[in-house]
Amino acid sequence: MGLKQEIERRRTFAIISHPDAGKTTLTEKLLLFGGAIHVAGAVKSNKIKKTATSDFMEIERQRGISVATSVMGFDYRGHKINILDTPGHQDFAEDTFRTLTAVDSVIIVVDGAKGVEAQTKKLMQVCRMRKTPVIVFVNKLDRDGRDYFDLLDEIEEQLQIQVKPLSWPVGEGSGLKGVYNIYNESLYLFQGDKQEVKKGVEINDINGSELDDIITKTSADTLREDLDIVREVYPNFNRDTYIDAQVAPVFFGSALFNFGVQELLDCFVDIAPSPLPSQTEERQVSPYEEAFSGFVFKIHANMDPNHRNRLAFVKICSGKFERNTNYLHVGLNKKLKFSSPTAFMAEKKSIIDEAYPGDIVGIPDTGNFKIGDTLTSGEIMHYKGLPSFSPELFKYVNNADPMKSKQLNKGLEQLMDEGVAQLFTNKMNGRKIIGTVGQLQFEVIQYRLLHEYNASCQYEGIMLHKACWIKSDNEEQLNDFKKRKYQYMATDTHGRDVFLAESSYVLQNAQTNFPDIQFFFTSEFK
Repeated sequence: MGLKQEIERRRTFAIISHPDAGKTTLTEKLLLFGGAIHVAGAVKSNKIKKTATSDFMEIERQRGISVATSVMGFDYRGHKINILDTPGHQDFAEDTFRTLTAVDSVIIVVDGAKGVEAQTKKLMQVCRMRKTPVIVFVNKLDRDGRDYFDLLDEIEEQLQIQVKPLSWPVGEGSGLKGVYNIYNESLYLFQGDKQEVKKGVEINDINGSELDDIITKTSADTLREDLDIVREVYPNFNRDTYIDAQVAPVFFGSALFNFGVQELLDCFVDIAPSPLPSQTEERQVSPYEEAFSGFVFKIHANMDPNHRNRLAFVKICSGKFERNTNYLHVGLNKKLKFSSPTAFMAEKKSIIDEAYPGDIVGIPDTGNFKIGDTLTSGEIMHYKGLPSFSPELFKYVNNADPMKSKQLNKGLEQLMDEGVAQLFTNKMNGRKIIGTVGQLQFEVIQYRLLHEYNASCQYEGIMLHKACWIKSDNEEQLNDFKKRKYQYMATDTHGRDVFLAESSYVLQNAQTNFPDIQFFFTSEFK
């Protein structure tokens, strides 16, 4: 198969939602229908001792939430599907935002009872900014929820995008009987089971008496009336407006009970975009170019606790990636060769010989990569658009076991490289300070240090407003500033100067009194 055919058969997308909308459960069922797994793991069930395939970190299994993006690939109907399951919790939004730079489309999961929630709106803003095509999956129809038309109105208003239902439920809650597929005009009835997929009944004539016999005449008439309204109110589906991020197709279902999931997957494979062009600082890159290029959008430390390894997640943007081939690391300006690149099924990895645009490749890393790095066949270019965040919460981190200081330092170094938090060293007393955007990140770091690195740490509160990276061409003023603010000066993991401002007032004063100094609120600056 040639490069063009390989690219066109790929579908790379992220699943995003507010916490508990059922995102990870939907991921499981897509894998189940795709034949990648045979039994779905209940995300929070301790009784059956199964956990979601995508929640592979131990803390995720215990807490029942996703705290890191996981990547899963499988083949379905001749297509290569790459799913990126993202954290829903706002404390881990950084990971999700970065993941959205590595996908060509998105499925947004909305809880049918709760409607559009805060985190969903934030994530949709990123999709709008990047003009990423979105499909909405209204989940949890096995529970009594909102009126479907009211829900569609809310989705349009809150997500600021036109919608077009491509499936429609028959009943709701305990009376849920099936899903009518508007896209291919057929009705599928499912007998839902949490663990196994059972094939439903297909009915092609919605006006025939056969439908009345199976779901009762009352339900059949309600469905026909609803579909008449849908056709009248919502525009005919046009794939171009979906690809252009103007219209969001909507599917209804229950991921837990397998209602509507296959309709979603079948239609997604048909309409979702294959890999799209990517933007670098220098030019736009077509996936069909012969020369290879890609960028690191995520680093995960310690994926295999037995080997203390790091993996850089590389999104392939153009050309063909080949094992044991020299590629230029643009940031380091040196050639690197990768002997064991891997493809993913959550934490299960397999070594691959080649990969194509749209694929996510894991590259074992000894510290060469940081988030945002570009790899190419030789061209100097820099992929852009990876957001970074200024920490909002700060704590001193103290070693709770003096015998394990080496393990603690190693663990902190590797976990900070993942980009979920920042580490600063105070110049005056040498104490280490962790800065995050969410409280839960402190818990995750502490848990992972203990369980993955056998290192114990304790936190101590510190009142800070902002961490600011500083630079200036006025050497005299810069030195004067660093002397005056010595007790609030720190260095980051790259040895760069950081000013830890106690309050917004102190920061404003510093900016006013030292006009030749530039203050940056993210660590990515030129």
